[in-house]
Amino acid sequence: MWSLTDITGRLDQWLNQTFSSTWVLVIEMLIAGVAVIGLFAALGLVLVLMERRVAAWIQIRLGPNRVGPFGLLQSLADTLKLLVKEGMTPSGADKFLFNFAPYIAMMVAMLLMAPIAFAKNFQLWDLNIGVLYISAISSIMVISILMAGWASNNKYSLMGAMRSGAQIVSYELSAGLSVLTIVVFSGSLNVTDIINSQADGWWIFKGHLPAWISFVIFIIAVTAETNRAPFDLAEAESELTAGFHTEYSGMKFALFFLAEYINVFIVCALGAILFLGGWMPFHIGHWEAFNHVMDYVPSSIWFFGKTFFLIFLIMWFRWTFPRLRIDQLLNLEWKYLLPISMFNILLATAIAILGWHF
Repeated sequence: MWSLTDITGRLDQWLNQTFSSTWVLVIEMLIAGVAVIGLFAALGLVLVLMERRVAAWIQIRLGPNRVGPFGLLQSLADTLKLLVKEGMTPSGADKFLFNFAPYIAMMVAMLLMAPIAFAKNFQLWDLNIGVLYISAISSIMVISILMAGWASNNKYSLMGAMRSGAQIVSYELSAGLSVLTIVVFSGSLNVTDIINSQADGWWIFKGHLPAWISFVIFIIAVTAETNRAPFDLAEAESELTAGFHTEYSGMKFALFFLAEYINVFIVCALGAILFLGGWMPFHIGHWEAFNHVMDYVPSSIWFFGKTFFLIFLIMWFRWTFPRLRIDQLLNLEWKYLLPISMFNILLATAIAILGWHF
């Protein structure tokens, strides 16, 4: 019932009446770019504060409570500190690659925003292979990490980068198979089609056991892919100082820091789209009255509510489980998650062919 189509439609109509088609395309791309950068800034501030609050709540302590009312301006204070902090470049580093690596991380994060459907009819690029696009582009993130670790001319940075490369490449397999389960159920790689296929129920409910298995494996795998604890072996402070970004400071460090939180948001948004219906309200079969009431909640609220629920889940992991050793981390993927994922995709395919899902 609530949609942003009217706003975007009127803006497009006004631009077409005022400018030529070429300038309309340029202006709309600029608006989209500025909107994504603004979203990045807002997410960075919100997620850092949320991380601290969740940690304080789980560990029964206060958390930020000095800067601003209830500590709400603590993230702004941190941002200001990083802005004015001097950016150092080690004398033995490859200066070009060292300075370029954080920008690759941010460029990958911006590219990943394109096919995400933030609300009904509100999407930067409705790509017909949107899920495949996200899986492919997210793989480029490891290049920035390897580049940062090697260019730093620091053994701790290089070791952290190599760990991260092995970790990301390994867990991409299970994450990809989990995504493929929902693709099999929905019959499409298009983000909009996957969301529309959940109009009569989210896949986590109507996909039976394979959907639940895929959801659990997906959350574990993306937690590892984003280098979040308890899988943060790439930046294990007790072993590697700070891993691949040991030598980074100031805004270059801030870009890596921000890219990590943006990637967490993106993988949780993908999880919300695949398993929880994205912006789709909670509908139950043919309960028309109940479904009509659910439609009153704006689609953007549904999307961000589900996404932040998954983000909270990943933060809960961080402050609950101890860090694994690198051998335990790889054993978990290759000996357990990958075989289970391969069996699960066969089970999901059989259920989809026989039409046993709801």
